[in-house]
Amino acid sequence: MLQAGDKAPDFDLPTDTGRVSLTGLKGKKIILYFYPKDDTSGCTSQALQFSSEVEEFAKMGTVVIGVSKDSAASHAKFRKKHDLTVELAADTTGETVESYGAWVEKSMYGRKYMGIDRSTFLIDAEGVVREVWRKVKVPGHIKSVLTAAKGLR
Repeated sequence: MLQAGDKAPDFDLPTDTGRVSLTGLKGKKIILYFYPKDDTSGCTSQALQFSSEVEEFAKMGTVVIGVSKDSAASHAKFRKKHDLTVELAADTTGETVESYGAWVEKSMYGRKYMGIDRSTFLIDAEGVVREVWRKVKVPGHIKSVLTAAKGLR
């Protein structure tokens, strides 16, 4: 299980505007958040909250990237519908989701299935994970991520 102090697993993913990779962002801090599905209530709320603080994160040299298994085309519709300003990366193979430990067994109404754990990783400019939030509850989460990013040199 990936934790603070570990080297962040590399990723190179398509977005609706191009590609995004850990290597390409070297020298910047990264908020990498994993979410289950475009245009669902919790995921929309989370994306809107991160989008509302994207300028604040940018002032600290921090890039915000949301990742799900949805396609880049789905992300484009999601972004346009809700005027999102965060980068949305498509991990259709699930490789990055798995490498960050965000692909987990879930249970709903007694039925077990595999899905994305809503989780967030704060990665420093050298590519080291500095903070990990798992089983994220959306209300108040963005504030704690913003506080942690401010404290990171």
